[in-house]
Amino acid sequence: MNPAPVPDFTIQSLILNADPVVQGVMAMLVLASLACWAIIIEKSILFGRLKREARSLAALAASGAIQPPEGDAAKDSLSSAVLRAGLPEWREGRDQHESAGEFRDRLERAMRAAVTATLRRAEPGLPLLATIGSVSPFVGLFGTVWGIMHSFFGIAAKQDTGLATVAPGIAEALFATAIGLVAAIPAVIAYNRYSIRLSRIRQEALGAAASLASRLARRPAVLDGRRKAGESA
Repeated sequence: MNPAPVPDFTIQSLILNADPVVQGVMAMLVLASLACWAIIIEKSILFGRLKREARSLAALAASGAIQPPEGDAAKDSLSSAVLRAGLPEWREGRDQHESAGEFRDRLERAMRAAVTATLRRAEPGLPLLATIGSVSPFVGLFGTVWGIMHSFFGIAAKQDTGLATVAPGIAEALFATAIGLVAAIPAVIAYNRYSIRLSRIRQEALGAAASLASRLARRPAVLDGRRKAGESA
């Protein structure tokens, strides 16, 4: 009597021999995982740059300087955006019916709006991470349930409950759950980490904007030649 063939449990075999529905679930989860890692890499670079710009803005506020950063790369920086928003309001000066506190609040509102608008451009991609992290396990579970059902249909058709008949189908089904977890776990970790980083960067930048607005509000809006040249840069 010939021994029963040993089932092939390699990853390639699990994918190729799976039910078409389970294969579709696996493909969706692999694409979700690739999208997740693409966002992670992009946000790592972006948040690193925003953190440096927030520190640069804090240093600018501490020094009391009002000259925007120079260079092509600095034109779209957080410091430049804040100064472009605040300096026009400062040049207008205080209205005769406006108190010093109201003047400072007007400068701060303009700068805070610039900070918010700049950091809002860093948010796209984060909702997708949250969606992948929350949905992927359930998509993988759907593939698992479908695969197990397909395995039971095969058992009924062959009328054989031996391990060689049951194990391949169940292994294919559970593999879908594993792929779902592989996609979900990095997405959840990355979303939580980047949400916290963005919140800290926003707090630091808003604090720097408030400090800079307070310093500008105490300065007269009449500039000397050197400052005029700095503002026109």
